[in-house]
Amino acid sequence: MGKILFIDIETTPLISYTWGMFEQNIIDIKNEWFILSVAYKWLGEKKVNVISLPDFKLYKKDKTNDKELLKKVWELLDESSVIVAHNGAEFDLKKLNARFIFHKMNSPSPYKVIDTLKEAKKYFSFTNNKLDYLSKFLNLGEKLETGGFSLWLQCMAGDMKAWKRLKAYNKNDIILLEKLYLLFRPWIANHPNKALMDGKERACPTCSSEKIQSRGFSYTKTGTYRRWQCTNCGAWSQSVYREKNLSKVFVK
Repeated sequence: MGKILFIDIETTPLISYTWGMFEQNIIDIKNEWFILSVAYKWLGEKKVNVISLPDFKLYKKDKTNDKELLKKVWELLDESSVIVAHNGAEFDLKKLNARFIFHKMNSPSPYKVIDTLKEAKKYFSFTNNKLDYLSKFLNLGEKLETGGFSLWLQCMAGDMKAWKRLKAYNKNDIILLEKLYLLFRPWIANHPNKALMDGKERACPTCSSEKIQSRGFSYTKTGTYRRWQCTNCGAWSQSVYREKNLSKVFVK
């Protein structure tokens, strides 16, 4: 069965030397960035999980070493068929890949990516495409207050109360991400075929629900195809074969 994973990461800043505050070139890097925490959730499960550096034994020896955290995240990605993240294609997944290869880890098994930031830009014209704005505008909730950049500094200094607040912030982002994905889902024309992942023949290719209804036909130069709408997620699909040879297999 294909598994869909929601993921969101928090990282440290890059600590470097500059001659000034605005539009400066970096003179030298003092400390490279690393992963602080990762929140994740499997579609269909209720629990949102958050793992952070203090959850691993290595933290007591080295507060900047994210290797054990990355091993766990690698296992999650390796188990996934689809990854859902906001700005995940350009930020979260590339950041994780950079840390994987830094620790001499191979690539996890291939997976598809649904980036809700890209879907927002592709199908809609919102005033702002950030997760917090979209969540507020679409009445899904809002991000938790962090108190600003000082929270990250406190975590880097080993403040356990700060770590607790960061993990709560990270967890809430996953809750918002899933709500946004479910709202966007019927609009995503190239959504991976969940029905095929789950081994179903007569089901919605977007959400794998068997609650589909025939809703007219689509026409091409070569034939007529039956059109279907899912009553669970609202997505549209059509039969693979022409109407005169209707099949039980569906595609987008």
